[in-house]
Amino acid sequence: MKIEVSSDKHLKYAEEIQHEIADSAKKRGTGISKRSLDYISDKILEGKAVVASEDDGTWVGFCYIETWSHGEFVANSGLIVSSKFRNKGYATLIKERIFQLSRERYPNAKIFGLTTGLAVMKINAEMGYKPVIYSELTQDEAFWSGCKTCVNYEILMSKNRQNCLCTAMLFAPKNDKDQLTKEKQNDEEKCSTSI
Repeated sequence: MKIEVSSDKHLKYAEEIQHEIADSAKKRGTGISKRSLDYISDKILEGKAVVASEDDGTWVGFCYIETWSHGEFVANSGLIVSSKFRNKGYATLIKERIFQLSRERYPNAKIFGLTTGLAVMKINAEMGYKPVIYSELTQDEAFWSGCKTCVNYEILMSKNRQNCLCTAMLFAPKNDKDQLTKEKQNDEEKCSTSI
């Protein structure tokens, strides 16, 4: 399996990614926001996503980056693994690679995510994310409007965006150049030995 920063060659997976996200949301019945085909395609073309695939070209997984509050916050979102490849550790590898890409492109940004999934919470915790209250996240209106397609949106709004069923997790980087270099080396070692 290979995990690559997205480019136009990965557009062929956009429809499958969109379908897998929608199908997973329906099966789980929990908070997964829908993404349009155009939105997924834009992330792929911008190089703000990672795509995992088998050597034969079979799609395995996907995750993307979105920036908020003028680059102060970065969300690693849309983590999805094809149902055929789940429970093999691929979500961890994809999440590690998108985290590394986020740190390379936005070294001073706080990285966050919202999730109802225990597996994602565990992965995030292993990478240094901490659970936080929603007021610690971006207050950018555009981010919160992305929650409108989630089944839990009414809960979020009834709580004035102070909490929901999702757990908010945040990675706040140290503004230390040596720390960033060390993290990058560790991530590169993990990626090269894990695949």
